[in-house]
Amino acid sequence: MGDLVECRSEYDYAGRPTAVWWQGVRLEVAAVEAQWRTPDGKGFRVRTTDGQVFEVFYGAMNDEWTIRQP
Repeated sequence: MGDLVECRSEYDYAGRPTAVWWQGVRLEVAAVEAQWRTPDGKGFRVRTTDGQVFEVFYGAMNDEWTIRQP
């Protein structure tokens, strides 16, 4: 099971992360600072409302999110 990311999806899944769960705490996303696509899925660099920065990646093949701090 992957990490938990809440997202807003309009025309396709994993459209824009709105919150991440990190160490058991829900953190709201204040800004998406960058986004990119790879053959495996979509990546985002987000800043949370408390100022933390995370890279989140949605792997389409496994339908799974991963979260890391750069």
